[in-house]
Amino acid sequence: MNAGALRAALGEASASLGIAWVDETGSTNADLLAAARAGVDFGAPRLLVADRQSAGRGRRGKVWSSAPRASLTFSLGWQLQTSDLSGLSLAIGTALADALDPASSRLGLKWPNDLWLVDAVGAGRKAGGILIETAPSGHRRIAVIGIGLNVLEQRVDDATSGVAWLREIDAGATPFGVLCRSVPALLDALASFEGGGFAAFAERFAARDLLRGRAVRYSTGANLPTVEGTAIGVSAAGELLVRTGPGIETIVSGEVSVRLADDRAAAAREPARSSC
Repeated sequence: MNAGALRAALGEASASLGIAWVDETGSTNADLLAAARAGVDFGAPRLLVADRQSAGRGRRGKVWSSAPRASLTFSLGWQLQTSDLSGLSLAIGTALADALDPASSRLGLKWPNDLWLVDAVGAGRKAGGILIETAPSGHRRIAVIGIGLNVLEQRVDDATSGVAWLREIDAGATPFGVLCRSVPALLDALASFEGGGFAAFAERFAARDLLRGRAVRYSTGANLPTVEGTAIGVSAAGELLVRTGPGIETIVSGEVSVRLADDRAAAAREPARSSC
């Protein structure tokens, strides 16, 4: 597919959207960030889709692996009208999950930026991830929202959480079809977020919150002790709330690593088929 086919499929939703589609690039996020720093006009949102990323990135510098024609990787650049991005990754995740899984809650949201396919006993495997970065552009900042989704079955050999793909809940899913459903939802979500922040998404996020009520472990640094507790939801600003022995801890995205406390046991019961 190409930018013209996408614009035709999106119709009115693409009227004020700049669209570019490339066969391969290092990272769509890096490309849009570089454009922002070079002074490219982001007065209208800019969408960059790549059939393949050779240097895709996840949160905290991790590699994001993707397979051509089986994965969907794209980034959306948005000129911010607000300086408060609290809860933006949760809002984006909620919008994606609702667009791709409207009839159930099979797609769960793992704070702060992952989409997981949840099975009948509440365990899950990673189906997608979100990476949000910002860059200055004149007197404003540009938010670049990177999305990676596993659409068809694929193998990635370094997974720690297992891998899921959208074909498991939608037998007709294709990367192009998923893109056509995702882009309007993201444009609507960003407009809503600028108007009211995370509050407009809080209830919908709670319905898909994978961690709520689960035992979790987290640490604030590589050389600091791991703390265990029970996740009890998120704050009005999208911070993770964890009940521990001393009280309730507030965990801020970007400062901690959070793992389900029973991940290791779940992995022992069902070996991962692939990874991302």
